[in-house]
Amino acid sequence: MRNDLATYRVMFRDFAAGVQIFTDSEWEAVISHFIIFEARRKDLLTTPGEVERYLYFVVEGVQRVYYLDDQDREATLVFTYAPSFGGVIDAMVLGQPAKFGYETLTPSVFLRAPYREIEKLRTEIPALDHMFQTGVMQALSGILDRLAEVQCFSSEDRFRSLMSRSPHLLRLIPHKYIANYLGIDPTNFSKLINRIKI
Repeated sequence: MRNDLATYRVMFRDFAAGVQIFTDSEWEAVISHFIIFEARRKDLLTTPGEVERYLYFVVEGVQRVYYLDDQDREATLVFTYAPSFGGVIDAMVLGQPAKFGYETLTPSVFLRAPYREIEKLRTEIPALDHMFQTGVMQALSGILDRLAEVQCFSSEDRFRSLMSRSPHLLRLIPHKYIANYLGIDPTNFSKLINRIKI
């Protein structure tokens, strides 16, 4: 992993510019709160039951948000990877204990800021508040698309849809997480990969 703060800040600003334009002084006020945070594979960044204290911007690696029930069954809900925000966003914004965990699936690098500082800046910098609201709406839109896929698509169609969005996941993370995300038995998932040309 690299450790190049300037490169990561440019990546973050390019990402942000796709949503909201900041003046140089606004951007400096925002980015000054973010530091590099590195994690190993299988690091638990947010434990269910904890309040999410950080806003993550992913610059390297793949992570997942997952749910663990009282019988220790896991459901992978979301994958995050560069360039995107990460973390258990609902727990962060609502200030409530997380129902979900946030875990790295590969070695990962983030720009990370304490959410309290970002929340304060949102009241001072309208462009940041707009970017944040847009990001939350885009996340909600993605969740609604995912719900439609889970309820209406065949396992093959769910697989094809994920591969059209994120084909790189097949070579980066263990397939058991992809199978779990898609709600497909691991054995059937292996057959699906062998049958479908990507």
